[in-house]
Amino acid sequence: MKRGNIYRIYPNKEQKALMEKHFGSCRFVYNKLLEIKSLMYKKFRISLSEFELNNHLLVLKETYPWLKEVNAGALQQASRNLNSAFNHFFKDGFGYPQRKLKKDNHFSFQLPQHYELNTTISQILLPKLGWIKVKMHREISKGTLRTLTVSRTPTGKYYISILTDDGEKLPEKQEFSHDTMVGIDVGINTYAALSTGEKIDNPRFLKASLQRLKFLQREVSRKVIGSKNRKKASKKLALINEKIANQRHDFQHKVSNRLISENQAIAVETLNIEGMKKNHKLAQAVSDSAWYSFVLKLTYKAQWVGKTIIKIGMFEPSSKNCNVCGYHNSELTLYVREWQCPECGTLHDRDINAAINIKKIAVGTTV
Repeated sequence: MKRGNIYRIYPNKEQKALMEKHFGSCRFVYNKLLEIKSLMYKKFRISLSEFELNNHLLVLKETYPWLKEVNAGALQQASRNLNSAFNHFFKDGFGYPQRKLKKDNHFSFQLPQHYELNTTISQILLPKLGWIKVKMHREISKGTLRTLTVSRTPTGKYYISILTDDGEKLPEKQEFSHDTMVGIDVGINTYAALSTGEKIDNPRFLKASLQRLKFLQREVSRKVIGSKNRKKASKKLALINEKIANQRHDFQHKVSNRLISENQAIAVETLNIEGMKKNHKLAQAVSDSAWYSFVLKLTYKAQWVGKTIIKIGMFEPSSKNCNVCGYHNSELTLYVREWQCPECGTLHDRDINAAINIKKIAVGTTV
């Protein structure tokens, strides 16, 4: 079973400069190989393999000698990542691989091997970079050390992510029943409504910091492009964006941990998030809720402990059906939070009713 372990590192000035070379060189190699692979197919209908791309990498290193200043394994991993992107494009329906841009603020490179972690002195030895201080805030997962990723955030913080593999298979799925599972309906006002009747409020971290965020964005726009003052203002803006993201992830981790530990199975609804973002009145609130990230956390945590995640279709009428008698309220609008069933007289909370129906649909029962 593979797990990722993220730690913050504290490189010195020389190491930071060399890391920037690694970030730029890996981005340059990725873009060059993407250009070569696309050109070869467009002109000659030849699809270059990963082995052939590595041969082109050798040519690039001779053409651009400064590429030899960075770790060769990091450049090979950039080639491997490009090949993986094309595999996802052809097999999984992902979009065509795009060029990596510096302005996207995604700075990272990978080292598949030849690094050494010393937990006793809390330092890591990276090839070409030397020993770097690591903040070991938790023990690393047991197993063989695999690929290491070095990254930098827009706020200037450096991190390493170490993949470990203990060689064990994922645990088998545990048996569950109607009583040991829960249905979840995610929303904007209520972050998650459970079929048990519990509601988890939406903290709306973006909304809470929106005024400060707007002020800092105006400050950045007023500064001269390329000036030191603009860089300072941009860093302040990046810090508040990082804080919002950290708050959101912390909240989702706590909620997902509790739900996984308390239930054998969890039923969730598949949502058309991209479609919902097209509604300009809801787009910001939908983005702030980050439902996809939440369901993703539930999914991989369930796999770790043998629990089950059941996803129902996005077109199931979970909110409009009475969970008691099955009456379909076709006139129910988005802004109606409570409604009474005209057939059985049951007063429904919209979100709780949807969560109960999601649970029933997931187990295949009929109302």
